[in-house]
Amino acid sequence: MFHEYKNIVENGDLVVVYSTPETMTTMTVCSGEIFNNRFGSFRHSDMVGLKYGSKIQSHTGRGFVYLLHPTPALWTQVVPHRTQILYLPDISFISLYLNLMPGKIVIESGTGSGSFSHSIARTIAPSGHLYTFEYHELRANTARKEFDEHSLANMVTIEHRDVIANGFGRTNIADAVFLDLPAPWDAVEAAKQALRKDTIGRICCFSPCIEQVQRTTLALNEHGFSEIRMFECLAKDYEFRNAPLPDIDVAISGKKVSFKSVKSDKKRKRDEDAANMEEKDELPTMILTKPVDEVRGHTSYLTFAILAPKEHE
Repeated sequence: MFHEYKNIVENGDLVVVYSTPETMTTMTVCSGEIFNNRFGSFRHSDMVGLKYGSKIQSHTGRGFVYLLHPTPALWTQVVPHRTQILYLPDISFISLYLNLMPGKIVIESGTGSGSFSHSIARTIAPSGHLYTFEYHELRANTARKEFDEHSLANMVTIEHRDVIANGFGRTNIADAVFLDLPAPWDAVEAAKQALRKDTIGRICCFSPCIEQVQRTTLALNEHGFSEIRMFECLAKDYEFRNAPLPDIDVAISGKKVSFKSVKSDKKRKRDEDAANMEEKDELPTMILTKPVDEVRGHTSYLTFAILAPKEHE
C-alpha cells in the first residue's frame, strides 16, 4: 500500500486522518466502527467508497477531516516513536546521496521505528529489496508486523540481530548501506563485506555527535573507503502573511493598519469596530513570507563515503 496508490477507500484500508498539519493520525477502516476526535464522530461505513483526499463531515456537523492515502512522508509524521526517527530533510538527502532508485539492494541498521525503512522501500520498489536489522527484539517484531500490514513484506526483510557482534550475514549483495548505530565505526568492516564488488558501493552513517563522526571517518578511511564527506541538514519553514498596502491618503489620515496572518488570528480583538474591519478589508493586499519563529535545529550528522570496485579485495 505504501509503494502503490489506489483511488477509493475500501474496508480494511489503513487511512491517514488529517485534521490540521499538526494533528494527523492513522486508523484502519472497519465498517461498523466509529472514529472520534474533538470535532465529533465519524462512521467508518461513511468512508468506504470515498475517494482518497475526500473531506468528510462529523456526525454532529461541528467539523471535518480529510482521508489521505498513506505514504512514507505521511507515515514519518504519524509513526509511533519507539526510537528517535529520521525526518524528511534527512531522508531525502540520504536517498539522493546513496543513489537509491528502483531495483537497488539496501542494507539498513538499525530499524528503529521504521520511518526511513518505509521511504527506502518506496524508493527501491518494485524490484529492489531492503534488508534491515534491529538489535532490540521487541522493536524488530513490531516493525515486522507493520511491514506485513503495509504490504511491504515482499520487499523488506527484517532480522533481530546485533550487527556489530555478528555482522550482516550477507556478502557481496548490497548497493548501499545505511548505519544508524551508537558506534557505526564498529560496523564498517561488515558493511564493506556486504557491499557488491562489481560496482561503486555507497555508505551513510547517521550520527548525532561530532565525536562519532570523527571515529567513523577514521574507520572508513582505514577500510579503503574514499570521498568521505559529512553534511548537516537544517531545514527552515516559511509562513505566509497578508500585508495591506495602504495608499498615501490612508497614510496621511493616520489610520492604523494591521498586518494579519493568513491563518486564523486567534488574538484578534472580538470587539473590534465592524466598520474599521470593513475599511481594512478594502485595502489592497499582497502575500509575503517570513521564517517561522521556531526552527528545528540539529538532528544529526550524515557521513557519506564510497567504495570503488578497484578497492574491493
